[in-house]
Amino acid sequence: MGRSYSLRTYGCQMNEHDSERIAGLLEADGMVPAAAEADADVIVLNTCCIRENADNRLYGALGDLKAAKEARPDLQVAVAGCLAQKDRNLIQQRAGHVDVVFGTHNVHRVADLLNRARELGPVMEILEETAREDADAYSSVLTARREQDHRAWVTIQIGCDNSCAFCIVPSVRGSEMSHFFGDLVAEVESLSADGVTEVTLLGQNVNSYGRDLTTRLRSRGPVPADRFEAGPAWADDEQRRPRPLFADLLTAVGAVDGIRRVRYTSPHPKDLRSEIVAAMADTPAVCEHLHLPIQSGSDRVLAAMHRGYTAGRYLERLTEARSGIEDLAVSTDLIVGFPGETETDFQATLEVVAEAAYDSAYTFVFSPREGTEAAEMTGEFVDHAVSVDRFERLQKVLQRSARMCHEARVGRIEEILVEGPSKREPNQATGRTRQNKLVHLAATDGLRAGSYAEVEITGAAAHYLHAELVEVTAAPLHRRRIPVASA
Repeated sequence: MGRSYSLRTYGCQMNEHDSERIAGLLEADGMVPAAAEADADVIVLNTCCIRENADNRLYGALGDLKAAKEARPDLQVAVAGCLAQKDRNLIQQRAGHVDVVFGTHNVHRVADLLNRARELGPVMEILEETAREDADAYSSVLTARREQDHRAWVTIQIGCDNSCAFCIVPSVRGSEMSHFFGDLVAEVESLSADGVTEVTLLGQNVNSYGRDLTTRLRSRGPVPADRFEAGPAWADDEQRRPRPLFADLLTAVGAVDGIRRVRYTSPHPKDLRSEIVAAMADTPAVCEHLHLPIQSGSDRVLAAMHRGYTAGRYLERLTEARSGIEDLAVSTDLIVGFPGETETDFQATLEVVAEAAYDSAYTFVFSPREGTEAAEMTGEFVDHAVSVDRFERLQKVLQRSARMCHEARVGRIEEILVEGPSKREPNQATGRTRQNKLVHLAATDGLRAGSYAEVEITGAAAHYLHAELVEVTAAPLHRRRIPVASA
């Protein structure tokens, strides 16, 4: 049997997808998943750096692993991802027992780097960007070990061209680079053939997908490859104007045979165009859920954040989306205590949140990240106790809104995609509606992960729904993985 590995993942869906690819690459190199981290020959920590808490978690974990490394010198410890991209030499300075440090642009190199470190000692490899000509770096050609057989992440874009004052993502992920349209559709077709029925399109700003492609293609003039690189709708357009291709991609992915659900995250409010709303409404596979981060309800704070919209403009686009898409659920992101935020600013946020009537929200107290503009606004930092108080007040408004949205669904028949047994209640199964709402119901033999079922909503809480099974409507399509014991 080959060496074994264990993975810890910190962060967003992009990090989760990177971890799936790391796992797939390690297994392609002959490794096997460890039964427990303590048994692993290789431990990979795939990191996030959006908030300060991510730093603390990583360095705390590395401190805990020092004793394991001293007891087992052959154990390899690797740090990957955004924090590795940001901290670079600092990781090896603070944790000399780390064998490999690699960043966001060379995930495809993980097996080679681990093998090199076994021969030569500690290795650090940080690339500043992903080269378009480096085909091995792209998701469609990387082996992945998915956590769930029935659904998959599809990275459509890397990097971000926005300049939000609080965000370090452009520094660690680089400029926007869109994957070729044809590659993405082919990737989804391949996933469908493997039994995947739900895909989630990933990017830092998905609704700007393709703008970089069309800008470059327009400058070179029409060639036959344009239909593959940018899709037929743009290639056949006589104007060939630079524009995002996300609406085209939603339509194309939603038309792939076998794909029942398409989700995406995350869009930027300033780039939510009417054609995206239309594509969501007109493509049956695209789920009725929109995650639209507002961050603040104060125009003054939004300007300081460089978000590119006002609260009023945000609400206009939200209204347009709800008018165009029937039964749309909306979630958001909010930051409390951004530098300079006054009580008046916070009251504006409360008012906008109440008007928006969100189904759910991810809310954070501002965390300064070295290298961002906001981190330099030290003279305007909001007292932590004030931020915590505002956070708690905001939570009350959000929970009231979420509960009202959920209670309105009681008595309805909903379709769920079954995720499997509940983590807390083994006699319960969990699933998600098309609106991405978590549903708990009594477990039965027919509720296998990956199956679809109709359920009647019987109860509601702020973060989940209760339901009773009506009928299982579709069995899982994926092939069951059967473990094979080595001789």
